[in-house]
Amino acid sequence: MNVGLITLIISTVLMILIFTGVPVAFSLMLIAVAGVLIWGNPNMLVSLASVTYIQTLKDYYIAIPMFIFMAAILQVSGLGTALYDMFYKWCAGLRGGLAISTIGVSTIMAAMTGSSSTATVTMGMIAYPEMMKRGYDKDLAIGCIPAGGCLGPLIPPSIAMILVAALSYLSIGKLFISGVFPGLLCSALFILYVGIRCYIDPKLGPAIPKAERATWKEKFVSLRGAILPILLIFIVLGLIYTGVSTPSEAGGLGAFGALICAMINRQLTWKSLKEAMQTALKLNAMILWMVVGGVCFSSLLVVTGVDRFIGEIMLGMGGNRWLIFALMMFIVFLLGMFIDPTPITLICLPIFVPIVMQLGFDMLWFGLVFTFNLIIGFLTPPFGVAMFYFKGLGIPGITMQDIYRACLPYCGLMILGWFLCVIFPPIATWLPSMMIK
Repeated sequence: MNVGLITLIISTVLMILIFTGVPVAFSLMLIAVAGVLIWGNPNMLVSLASVTYIQTLKDYYIAIPMFIFMAAILQVSGLGTALYDMFYKWCAGLRGGLAISTIGVSTIMAAMTGSSSTATVTMGMIAYPEMMKRGYDKDLAIGCIPAGGCLGPLIPPSIAMILVAALSYLSIGKLFISGVFPGLLCSALFILYVGIRCYIDPKLGPAIPKAERATWKEKFVSLRGAILPILLIFIVLGLIYTGVSTPSEAGGLGAFGALICAMINRQLTWKSLKEAMQTALKLNAMILWMVVGGVCFSSLLVVTGVDRFIGEIMLGMGGNRWLIFALMMFIVFLLGMFIDPTPITLICLPIFVPIVMQLGFDMLWFGLVFTFNLIIGFLTPPFGVAMFYFKGLGIPGITMQDIYRACLPYCGLMILGWFLCVIFPPIATWLPSMMIK
């Protein structure tokens, strides 16, 4: 059968399975097994199982359970409340100060957990009621929460980056560190946006009256709530940056540090520990099934020649290599509107990586902008994950239309941040280049 027709059949069946609700991991495995039987032979199933087993034993994936457990413990440790209290007291006198506090806390929680859900849910429960009580504009109060939550997978440690590194043959440590400046850039753009809007129109985010603001003593006392998480962040990233430990070892130390933080914060109970372990187990199982499905699907693409066919089409377009890069990024952006980042990574990277290498792009820079592009999908209608996390809180009077409208400006700011990383690669590559070998 013509490889072009095979490509069409595989992509069509995959989209049908995903949009009819079949789990992505099992969709990928089903297509892989059926494809091997149709276009190969039954004996190839043994090779498929062997390749999948070998790939899942890669050292890259050892880091995933460590960072997931770290995130799960920090989620039940109550540190989010302490962080918000600290930012609340220091930023209360600013116009839009509560929204700025929300973004600041989300940035720190992103570096603590690498998850978009933790910051979105925590700030949705803590910050949104406070902002509405203080007379904040509804759109401003809603939008800053999912936007801040989106920073999770971009600022290290990040599960998404581990998968990108594994499929791009990159150092996890270097890819982690490459996300520091882009993540802070996005956070700064969000804060500037809120600050400028509230400066122009104070009614959008009024400052808290002087009589209700914290004293200097209270402000400095509140800093205690930030010491533990910031110290943990510096230890984990510092160990990776200096080369003292691998990301997997740093993840293990981070998980232990998270237990200590929860213990000091008096939140480490048998109930919270059980909850954290169950969450970590479920997420690990889900990601492992995703990896298995992705490896099976990639093997099918190799066997049928679909990966080479797509690569030849792209490289045969001629013209500027940036046109091919733009096409790849547009495909990722388009998929991000409908599909979670993990399956996009597992489907696209095995095809894109050889093309990018042949075009001569810096792979570390490409890994970062690819990850950044995935994260934009969290805020992109109709299926932005962060927006659905916020809607899932069940806050009365908030519709999905309200959330879409509130998040669109932040989506635009993330796209601006992505373009800056594309135009000025040192934003992503300078810090990793300074790492101790």
